[in-house]
Amino acid sequence: MADIIYPRSPKETMDGWAYLPRFIDKVRLHLAGKLHADYQPNFAHKGFDAEWLKAAGLKAEDFIAVVRGTITDGEVFDWVRTHVKTAPADKAKFNQWLLNRGNEADPAIRQRLQQRKVESGLGHRDDLQTFVDYIDADEKRS
Repeated sequence: MADIIYPRSPKETMDGWAYLPRFIDKVRLHLAGKLHADYQPNFAHKGFDAEWLKAAGLKAEDFIAVVRGTITDGEVFDWVRTHVKTAPADKAKFNQWLLNRGNEADPAIRQRLQQRKVESGLGHRDDLQTFVDYIDADEKRS
């Protein structure tokens, strides 16, 4: 599996949730056996996947089953809108956290972002101030 099929940008939204379209893509790729090895360690149980599930109040297995049982993003959208009861303020808090992760005061988080940039050959990119910026650059969107 030499070619990587990139999931959508974490900046894309669905039902007011940043990251949700990306996570749907990752689940669909996983179910098809096409989720690249680089994405496997964090899939559904760590990183942004786990944080989205926590914010939405869902278990990984349950959400994967929802995506497995749908064909279109619209069907997932309808299910999320009906079943995920996160308060709008909590959804906004998650989105703000996600979109700014790496640009906060915690020096350990900032160092981890810099380390990832260097490992990917992007250490020279001062414009990459968050993990979301880094993901988009690493996946050749910016």
